[in-house]
Amino acid sequence: MTAEGKTGARHAQLVREIHAHDYRYYVLDDPAVTDRQYDALVEELKSMEEKEPSLRTQDSPSNRVSGTLRGDLRSVKHVERMMSLDNTYSEAELSEFLRRVKDGLRAGTEVTFCVEPKLDGASIEVLYRNGRLTEGSTRGDGEYGEEISENLRTIRSLPLTIAYDGPLTLRGEVVIYRRDLEKINEARVAAGDPPFANPRNAAAGSLRMMDPRVVAARPLRALMYGVVEGKKFAPCHSATLERLAELGLPTHRRQVICKTAEEIFGAIGDVEKNRAGYPYEIDGVVVKVDSFSDQDILGTTAKFPRWAIAFKYGAEQANTRLRNIVVQVGRTGALTPVALLDPVPLAGTTVSRASLHNSDIIEGLDVRIGDIVTVQKAGEIIPQVIGVDKDARTGDEKPFAMPTACPVCGTAVERREGEVALRCPNRRCPAIVKGSIIHYSRRYAMDIDQLGESLVEQLVAKNVVSDVADLYDLTVEKLVELERMGKKSAENVVAGVLASKERTLGRLLTGVGIEHVGQVAAVQLAQAAGSLAGLLAWEVDKVHELVDGIAGFGPKMAESVTAFLTDDVQRKLLERLHARDVSRPEPVQSSAESGPLSGMSFCVTGVLTQKREDVHAAIRAAGGTVHDAVKKGTTYLVAGEKVGKSKLDLAKKHGTKVIDEEQLKRLLQGETLEA
Repeated sequence: MTAEGKTGARHAQLVREIHAHDYRYYVLDDPAVTDRQYDALVEELKSMEEKEPSLRTQDSPSNRVSGTLRGDLRSVKHVERMMSLDNTYSEAELSEFLRRVKDGLRAGTEVTFCVEPKLDGASIEVLYRNGRLTEGSTRGDGEYGEEISENLRTIRSLPLTIAYDGPLTLRGEVVIYRRDLEKINEARVAAGDPPFANPRNAAAGSLRMMDPRVVAARPLRALMYGVVEGKKFAPCHSATLERLAELGLPTHRRQVICKTAEEIFGAIGDVEKNRAGYPYEIDGVVVKVDSFSDQDILGTTAKFPRWAIAFKYGAEQANTRLRNIVVQVGRTGALTPVALLDPVPLAGTTVSRASLHNSDIIEGLDVRIGDIVTVQKAGEIIPQVIGVDKDARTGDEKPFAMPTACPVCGTAVERREGEVALRCPNRRCPAIVKGSIIHYSRRYAMDIDQLGESLVEQLVAKNVVSDVADLYDLTVEKLVELERMGKKSAENVVAGVLASKERTLGRLLTGVGIEHVGQVAAVQLAQAAGSLAGLLAWEVDKVHELVDGIAGFGPKMAESVTAFLTDDVQRKLLERLHARDVSRPEPVQSSAESGPLSGMSFCVTGVLTQKREDVHAAIRAAGGTVHDAVKKGTTYLVAGEKVGKSKLDLAKKHGTKVIDEEQLKRLLQGETLEA
């Protein structure tokens, strides 16, 4: 064999070995070599390809990472619409679903169901054409998604080539294993960045990043759960999952075949009992009719397939010991007690801190330092203490009392009439200043993402800034004197702050944090004033009258805005921002009286596929109005993922219809929803 032939043979062998190790590590979770041995194989491959570029084939592991930085995410149409699943928390509703399935099929049909975990990740569509991965996209609105092919190619559990001819369109979830998220968050905290709230957010955010090289550094994994060309690929859904695994494609490998309701409920119970041992996060199970021909007979509604339903589990809980209680001070001065816990795994993360909300909660629970407490994630994001095991007490537990002075600045705390929370009244309290600046820089406000918490903490501690107006006086020279701040980073911070001057007045008013005034009301206030100069020109004694005339403003909101604009300190802050040319006039959306949403009002909540402000703008442009909260007269509550129970309860109380993004889209197009 020639030298070239030996080189080619060795290269082909390396490609096969690396693909095999990727499969064992990322799909089977059963590595056969150490990280050092794996890295040595990859380095040998790269070295060979650098010396002989013609060896670099399309399926080479070195093609996992593109060096191209993308400028945007292109919208692509899905091969077929990615439908949502109807879901329930109720065994009675699941039984009703099973009855509907039986009634919808021919009499005497023996129905087989496939029960599988409901993965809590980011949904994707992946296209293989003649055995090669050609394109991938996010779920988007179900009809169109964002093209993320290069990012998906970095996921080592997803093969670049498979032994299959013809088109194969896969549906799946991108997840991050719990253990991997802990490592990511440790690195983010060390770098001064906020940790990801949960694996789902980390996965979804990573997929949409513009630089595939950054995505490649994150331990994303793909798990396939369906094939669009189902009947051409396999006789039923469970056989589809088995064949995908045979092709080397990653699946959850945890499907269970059931024929009776008892078997289905038993499988659901088994998954719930074992979910803590899964390496990835799930939030329930999916029950599907297994036969593709039965699925065709049952069909779909406008929103959901009639042959599948998601049974969601309640919030996870865990018991652990409360070691101490510390008090945090927020941007409004409110004092919040926080429980320091023995670390415990809960809903995908390790929890070591949990909110106790206020002194009334502490007294009501009779929680003491040293207690064994029950912790639950509110909305699957914020941990909170919900119970105490008083039978486990030894007598060494210590009662806790809220401080009478601010733990940060030492000022005597106050309690406003009608409120439970204690507050620090010192506006110069470092904790209040820090919280105000971080709130001001949030994406939904002035969107200054260069201002991380660690940087803000330094700026406040060293008296470089004392309020948000001081941000606009920052210079590169001032910033490079701070710890871990190089010239390039300082230039980026200054550029980010200056860019925020171009945000609209509504964003500014959201950022300065007027009590009881959310993003929607801030835009309404900004539209009424037109510009910051216009707002400052309002006569002080007429502020209440002007604010009271804004549609949707209740008495509390009007009083809050009046108090803010007539407060000397807040007014001077606005004047200083105006002097620094911060914010642009708020555009007034022309809400045509004949628009498709004319006469309708909306509240938008939950995790959406679009930015919330874009959804608000679309509603207003179509003639609708937007409320910050569900109130009497709100026509629709637009609910995304992870909706809080309080919003749903208010919708029920006020007779507000709950709809999803797909139904809102239909309303925007002038369609009428079914009653």
